[in-house]
Amino acid sequence: MPCLVGKSHVCCTRIENLSVKAGSEYILKDINLHLHCGELTAIVGRNGAGKTTFIKALLDTIPHSGNIIFEGEKCAGNCGKDHTTDHDRFCTCRKRIPYTTTKPVFGYVPQTLSVEPGSPVCVEDLVLACTSKRPVWLKHRTKDIEAASEILSCTNSHKLLKRRVCDLSGGELQRVMLALAINPVPDILLLDEPVSGVDRVGLKSFYELVSSIRRDFDITILLISHDLDLVARHADRVVFINNASAVVGTVKDVYRQKDFVEVFGHIMLPDEYEKSE
Repeated sequence: MPCLVGKSHVCCTRIENLSVKAGSEYILKDINLHLHCGELTAIVGRNGAGKTTFIKALLDTIPHSGNIIFEGEKCAGNCGKDHTTDHDRFCTCRKRIPYTTTKPVFGYVPQTLSVEPGSPVCVEDLVLACTSKRPVWLKHRTKDIEAASEILSCTNSHKLLKRRVCDLSGGELQRVMLALAINPVPDILLLDEPVSGVDRVGLKSFYELVSSIRRDFDITILLISHDLDLVARHADRVVFINNASAVVGTVKDVYRQKDFVEVFGHIMLPDEYEKSE
């Protein structure tokens, strides 16, 4: 399958024969997948099927075999711009060169963030701890506060800057974490069940935000989710992990596959909802 052309660049990630073993037993075996810029690919499967293991293997935090190869374009390096704080792949200059790496830049949003009740840490502290070289206990400079607000503005969470992290709702916290995950803009954004415990309104808002990020930044998004209805509405492609192997295809192709139906039953697709209304 050829790589797709994004808004300003060409990129894809090839996952080849990815396998993970626990002793003599395979948790994942020979997973092959292409991830393209501007696409949201959802990873689904029953509990314990290996979804989180798959993410950990991509992040290279557990032993695995196989290859993960990112192919794209980047700035040729003579445009005069400083790329020390931003990914040179997203430079808008016209002088670009192809490049290949086995270490793509990942952004990661975990399922939850453990915060002590009553903790005085505010969102501003959290953002600056992740993005500034200055110790967080020092008085924050005006320019650092402005930079933190700008980072949060991409997920419309800048108004939360002075709020304590422990006081945020699940949806508010996930917007903050998402803002941090795309600063700087990564090659691949990994979302590991990021809306666990978020209400339906928050779910809809989060998925709409992810869709806008995919459109605006033209990056690859990989999502683990148990919400098959929302996956059907928002995913471009689905990876169904079952019995250490994977079925890859469009939502319709995967959701109508025999093994998927045996595990999850019949899930209505968006066009079927429209016909039934």
